[in-house]
Amino acid sequence: MHFSSDNWAGAADPIATALAEKAGGFMSAYGTGELDRAVEDKFAETFEHDVAVLPVATGTAANSLALALAMKPGGIALAHAEAHVVEDECGAPELMMGAGRIEPVEGALAKIDAGALARHLRRYDPPFLHHGRAVALTLTQATEVGTVYSTGEIAALAGQAKQLGMKVHMDGARFANALVHLDCTPAEMTWKAGVDMVSFGGTKNGCWCAEALVLFDPSLREEAEYLRKRAGQLFSKQRFVSLQFDAYLEGGLWLDLARHANAMADRLRSGIASCGRARLAWPSQANEVFAIMSKQDAERAQGEGARFYEWPAPHWLDDKPGEDEAVYRLVTSFASEADEIDRFAALLGT
Repeated sequence: MHFSSDNWAGAADPIATALAEKAGGFMSAYGTGELDRAVEDKFAETFEHDVAVLPVATGTAANSLALALAMKPGGIALAHAEAHVVEDECGAPELMMGAGRIEPVEGALAKIDAGALARHLRRYDPPFLHHGRAVALTLTQATEVGTVYSTGEIAALAGQAKQLGMKVHMDGARFANALVHLDCTPAEMTWKAGVDMVSFGGTKNGCWCAEALVLFDPSLREEAEYLRKRAGQLFSKQRFVSLQFDAYLEGGLWLDLARHANAMADRLRSGIASCGRARLAWPSQANEVFAIMSKQDAERAQGEGARFYEWPAPHWLDDKPGEDEAVYRLVTSFASEADEIDRFAALLGT
């Protein structure tokens, strides 16, 4: 019963097979091979837009490079207070931003509130030397608590940022999970809604190790390439990342994997809601599920082999855990099976 993280899941069979079958031979290095160019074309087709694609090792690297690319002297990026770039990246974005600052913005369900964003932006409109200047807005899709911005919400927030000439970045570590929940196209969730660049994640959704910064303005490629090289994120054998993305995007595999993960999360949500000994902490939509349960029940389930973590209760949570309770995060993946979810629900029900 593996619900600790979708990072615990291995590689999907088609991706592992592609790596094994094409591991030999020779190919031009540093992303200059035919396969690398073909995969970039696949991304362009997927997003219905010319793109520059820069594979990197981690989502943290993609996020940091994106914000560094948007940076100017005195620059400030705005992100939700619970975003990964704020809470879980050890200052890497600020390091790459060259002493730039990330300003946290509040909002329930880990989504930036439009009114809160407007209040923050008023500080920088018109620009004032001593305050610095707002240069980027980053949105996490799906969010850190499993919720999903609608395309309308993305467009509204991006529209506010664009009025000040800011770049809009999307942290898409769970991009596919959000996309299949919304049942829209990648274009509709990104550039058509005002997004300029995406940290496109594959590792959590069946790839072995595949992340990329996708730029909808290919003219930014040269500057981004220098930043990537200086960050130590340029693969010499980039073909092995390209092989993963080639298989990942082929025939909609990436969407099928995400649909399965989301379906398993729906099954888990239903099991928790009906078990009588736990309750859902809030309504998540992607493949992360958050439950409030007694610490004793959590320890008992973990003793029976269930793997999951305690999660800090957000300040916006109305249904606060009791003294003997806590919030727990459970994450499904492409590799989750219905049987393990049903066994976990049965554990909670006894």
